[in-house]
Amino acid sequence: MKTKVERPKTPKANFTGYQIFMIIVIAFIQFTVILDFMVLSPLSAILLDELKILPDQFSLVVSAYAISAGISGLAAAGFADKFDRKKLLLFFYIGFVGGTLLCAVAPTYETLLGARIVTGVFGGVIGSIAFAIITDLFPMAVRGRVMGFVQMAFAVSQVLGLPIGIYLANSLGWHAPFWLIVGFATVAGVIMFIFMKPVDEHLKLPQRDNPFKHLIHTISNRNYLKGFSATILLATGGYMLMPLGAAFSTNNMGISMDDLPIIYLVTGLFTIFAGPLAGRLSDRYGKYPVFIVGCLIAMVMVGWYTNLGITPLWLAIMINVILFAGLTARMIAASSLITALPAPADRGAFMGINSSLQSISGGFSAFIAGHIVVQEPSGHLLHYPILGFLVMGSLVATIVLFGVVNRLVMKKAAQEDIGPKIVEEVLE
Repeated sequence: MKTKVERPKTPKANFTGYQIFMIIVIAFIQFTVILDFMVLSPLSAILLDELKILPDQFSLVVSAYAISAGISGLAAAGFADKFDRKKLLLFFYIGFVGGTLLCAVAPTYETLLGARIVTGVFGGVIGSIAFAIITDLFPMAVRGRVMGFVQMAFAVSQVLGLPIGIYLANSLGWHAPFWLIVGFATVAGVIMFIFMKPVDEHLKLPQRDNPFKHLIHTISNRNYLKGFSATILLATGGYMLMPLGAAFSTNNMGISMDDLPIIYLVTGLFTIFAGPLAGRLSDRYGKYPVFIVGCLIAMVMVGWYTNLGITPLWLAIMINVILFAGLTARMIAASSLITALPAPADRGAFMGINSSLQSISGGFSAFIAGHIVVQEPSGHLLHYPILGFLVMGSLVATIVLFGVVNRLVMKKAAQEDIGPKIVEEVLE
């Protein structure tokens, strides 16, 4: 007689009040950091004209942030597990606010480029610290939902930040969106300073005295290296397509600057619901299956989007909504898998290195995109479909690489279930 095998139910979250508060705080911090990066995409159509620069120069502004963030993250990774994560987050967040303030007062292309480097040095480390805090505070069984809510910051930045930012840029000049971010970030920093508790449980674990040895140990761990390899390609899609996305929409698809905020607004509204849904599905059906589905959706939409010509507004909105739904599911599932890979004593260093590699990879992707795409005197962009093929290739590669990561995470979970939870030894 066959026994019916029931699929396990999604575990209930049962978050405490403080955990809910931390989800909100981290999401708000992520909102300001993501908005700071994303606001450059819709500003591309303005900055190319205002600063009299070429696509490759604009891409350098984007890649400079990412590459400086990556270098900073690598430099800080060895120290990431030596301090209370709250203090570390405050330090880098204050630096991020200062860098954004420099962007808000930058008068020329050269000064804007320098300001983006400063912002990247501090802002690029914030995400890795935030994810380390999430991993410290929330078990794997509910982490998909936590990541889903935190990734809502991406959608909210589209719903609120980008339309407001574009409106301010059109009305008051391109500096105005950066002043907006400085205001939001200052509020977030004050709330974090006053109400956030120390995150220092990792300091009670055995520590490696030498930060350099800690960094080398983390980099040289063969299983961590597999996770790093998967991460390198993860940001390719966003960094290749988004920096010149507004210029492509206005010059190739025929979308007006007045209609551009509508695309971001509607896409963001749908993504607000897509994020938590993707997180719940990843907890229910598994992180890796949701990751695969997200990648496949993104592949189809990228191939369509990058070959568009003059396009009606409704179709542009529909394509963007589906594309970002796929990318959101992919990112939430990938983040949940990656955070489960390191041992607690290595978590800060691992996330710092992982974030750095993602930033550096994304920076080089933006740099390459700027040299592939050529702008005609009329403003029309050439060779954008080539970016689509490159992005689709990277999506296929990440499916394969995250399959390896998924097997490592499953093995780690099984070993922890059948014996003492000596997590440091699992991945040695």
